[in-house]
Amino acid sequence: MSEYRLAEKPTLDALTALGYEPLSPETAMAMRQEENRVILKPVLVEALQSLNGMSASDAEAIYAELSTLSDNEEWQRKLRGAHTRKLTGEAQGRNIALIDFKHPERNSFHVVRQFRVAAQRSRIPDIVVFVNGIPLVVIEAKCPLKATAKAEEAFEQIKQYERDIPRLFYSNAFNLVTDGITTLYGATGSPSQFYAPWPDAWPRQRADFPDDLSKDIWCLLEPSRLLDLLAHFIVFETDPETGRKIKKVCRYQQFRAVNKAVARVAEGKLKKGLIWHTQGSGKSLTMVFLALKLKTHLTLDAPSLANPNILVLTDRIDLDDQISKTFVACGLPNPTQAASVSALREAVARGGSGQILLSTIFKFAGSDQPIPNSDNWIVLVDECHRTQEKDLGAYLQATLPDARFFGLTGTPIKSTDKDTYARFSEPGEGYLDKYGIDDAVRDGATVPILYEGRKTDWSINEAELDILFDRWFVDLPDEKREQLKAKGLSLATIAKHPERVRLIAFDIWEHFKQVCRPDGFKAQIVCVDREAVVLYRAALASVIAPDLLKCGMDETEAKTKADAMIACVFSKSQEDNKPSEDPDVAALRTELEGWYLDDAAEKDAKKRFKAFGEEPSFLIVCDKLLTGFDAPIEAVMYLDKPLKEHGLLQAIARTNRTCSLKRPDGVEIEKPHGRIVDYIGVTNHLDEALASYRAEDVQNALRDIGILRNDLKEAHARYARQKRLMGLDGMDEKAAAYVVGRMAAEDREDDWFELQRLARNFIRVYGDLSPDPAILEFTADVKWAAAFLRLATQVISKDESVDHKSYTGKIRDMLEEHVHVTGLSTTIRLRSITDPNFADDFEVEEKTEEELQEAFVRKSAELRRVTRELVDKNPAQYGRFSERVLEIIRRFEEGQIAAAEGLRDFEDLTGGINAEQGAHADLGIDERAFSILRIVEALAPDVDHASVQAAAIQIGDLYAAALRDQPSWFFMDGYKKDLRKAVRPILRASGVSDAAAVCEKIEEFAVHAYAGTP
Repeated sequence: MSEYRLAEKPTLDALTALGYEPLSPETAMAMRQEENRVILKPVLVEALQSLNGMSASDAEAIYAELSTLSDNEEWQRKLRGAHTRKLTGEAQGRNIALIDFKHPERNSFHVVRQFRVAAQRSRIPDIVVFVNGIPLVVIEAKCPLKATAKAEEAFEQIKQYERDIPRLFYSNAFNLVTDGITTLYGATGSPSQFYAPWPDAWPRQRADFPDDLSKDIWCLLEPSRLLDLLAHFIVFETDPETGRKIKKVCRYQQFRAVNKAVARVAEGKLKKGLIWHTQGSGKSLTMVFLALKLKTHLTLDAPSLANPNILVLTDRIDLDDQISKTFVACGLPNPTQAASVSALREAVARGGSGQILLSTIFKFAGSDQPIPNSDNWIVLVDECHRTQEKDLGAYLQATLPDARFFGLTGTPIKSTDKDTYARFSEPGEGYLDKYGIDDAVRDGATVPILYEGRKTDWSINEAELDILFDRWFVDLPDEKREQLKAKGLSLATIAKHPERVRLIAFDIWEHFKQVCRPDGFKAQIVCVDREAVVLYRAALASVIAPDLLKCGMDETEAKTKADAMIACVFSKSQEDNKPSEDPDVAALRTELEGWYLDDAAEKDAKKRFKAFGEEPSFLIVCDKLLTGFDAPIEAVMYLDKPLKEHGLLQAIARTNRTCSLKRPDGVEIEKPHGRIVDYIGVTNHLDEALASYRAEDVQNALRDIGILRNDLKEAHARYARQKRLMGLDGMDEKAAAYVVGRMAAEDREDDWFELQRLARNFIRVYGDLSPDPAILEFTADVKWAAAFLRLATQVISKDESVDHKSYTGKIRDMLEEHVHVTGLSTTIRLRSITDPNFADDFEVEEKTEEELQEAFVRKSAELRRVTRELVDKNPAQYGRFSERVLEIIRRFEEGQIAAAEGLRDFEDLTGGINAEQGAHADLGIDERAFSILRIVEALAPDVDHASVQAAAIQIGDLYAAALRDQPSWFFMDGYKKDLRKAVRPILRASGVSDAAAVCEKIEEFAVHAYAGTP
């Protein structure tokens, strides 16, 4: 009831306040006609007639068509008006409106709770939102007071619905999960890490709403906003590397910026706007959403939006290609790349309407003759601050004098950059929309970037080059030293000293092994020039190979592996293959030629770098891949090249992408932050480098690792205080776990929840800072906290703890060692019921009370897991065992039985499970047929056993034959229907009265039991 009272009912109330009409499950069921259908038929039929002026028979026919539509992207197209049909009495087909986007009041908005959908595994989502009878949003509500991780539980529930009742999600726009306090939304099929909040209620304020739930429901489901999201802010992007379609819904900053820009065009008064959305926050998709709404503008009418032409400009060919691919991947109509200046001018001058043109700003260089018809062009300029170089912005404006200009950038505009503000901002406005570095980190759109300077004696101060030269090159012969000096001292000369490169390569490898390698993250090394790239490659390979040799690889394998771990990406020079009498120059040119990657090889290297578990682990670069290269798996940038201002901001942002990796053992690891490891000293002057920006725009561009040291001290202090207040100081992990277990049983769960939260945060911050030496004083406390959490979770929930799975590899390895050493592994690592040692805990003689309690906790966790797995296979057969496990645990927790008696009950229960699993052999029938027998017995207990057994064998043979004849039968609706037709008469013949209901339960079991190998 608390889930309904605290989460579900407030959500329903908020929707009702917005104008949604609530329907009872029974009323909705009558509209659906059958429980396996999801469209409210009379509502849709009425809407089709009202919106399109069609007959009832035509509306019924369209309903029938839509009922069979099972592709989410095709549903999206039809919802947006791309449904064409010839109506009765009409000569030609016309577009059919399923929704009136411009007039929300002409649509019907309904909400239904406890919406049961019949399927192989029937499910009942908490809340479903309908527009014109079509289910568009599924909401899962979870009680905020539950001890379980409410967010994970809600996501798992949504995943289960998407798997078991896919029909409900064919037309789905997105899903919500809410506990009545926090609300997250995500596109159909999205993993949990892509669910996000909607914190900004623009154009309203948070103060306009009584609570966060009301604000969130308004932001996402207020009728006109829901229609806007549906019409313009959902795309299906094809991954160019895998070919897989990925559905994406906008984030709030994209929705806000696009609507501000479109409103400006629609009003027709102001012609410019500057948008800063920090790197990694989806700027390319913002351009897609903006182009999509400018082109289709389904929710508004304006003369200035009458099929405008859109010109998208970038400052580099590779960005032009990237954005072009994004537009194409998202299915935007008619994106065309202008390959030459003449093609660009011709397309613009040609006029017409509805063009989407993609090009580079450099096409406008030297162009000062205005092109006619430019008033119908909207120009979107990516990285717009770069357009001011070489007067390109002036040429652009002279060529398209009457166009509207919107500048987008991923880095803030310098406060001294008057030209960019003049070209793209209205007077006094600054940014039309800003989504800064802090905004993105706060929302989890990007991760924070930590900075650490390494070995100050490796840093290079350009003002002290002579001193550094004498220090680093003291061992060179005088003649060689004079030759180098004669060429002119440079930072690059010092940076490439062989001993310096060797020492830094060693440091990089040691750092990488601790920070990246345990979890599979990767790194970029940025060098001062092309020569330094190959020098670092050789030095790093010579460090890695001997380390691999120590791990048991043979010499050849170690060298091959070390080479595979490193890829060099740099541009070719015409000097590279020239002969030279200088042996050092000749050797260098040979190296450059040997490690150069052509376009195809570079593309392959980048693809493999982005892939978890594949090599290379390092990309070594000097100029390439410092902007526009998105590889979320990159966690560290080792910086040995001086970078400035925009160049610095763009480069370091390579590490700020969010990333979740799934290890082979099933553990998911979230990247906590990016790291910049500075070897050259450039970021020692970060404040100076960024002084030309407004302080509030860049104050957290980089966070010194010293801040994290303070965070660790604070996290430890908070955790230690709570531990002390609960009286746990001085106890070992097991004793503390049982004390907390008693507290939880005495209604002091809040204390446990708070300690759990603080301990997890302490461990997380410790892992973030590792391998910094500052962690060493906290290591013992981290080990205690982690082991305690795992034990306490078992004691309190009588279930297997998965806390350790969220830890990073470097922390997990340390904790596993600790767990093994302290002997806790026998408590934590649960055994299967088939394990020969499973019954050890049932020996209650000569055990202390603490040992009996420990055995009871372990058996509770093991049997809960065993029975969950069995019930998942066949609820009718094993449901009673699961209920009995929970009943024994309840009696123990309430003090009705002691641990020893509980263990005897568990022993008896285990015997019953083993007997049930072997019962089919006693009857001489197939195990799956026996499971069918149990289903029939549970639903028709009065029917003669012998006839039911014969029917079960016959039905089992039917499904076994289906698996042999058509291994994918469970995906084929027609095949399943034929099987149902064959099963029902068998059941009736054996005396089962409600054959249809029993048949449905048998099919639920069969689609899993008779799937896979015959």
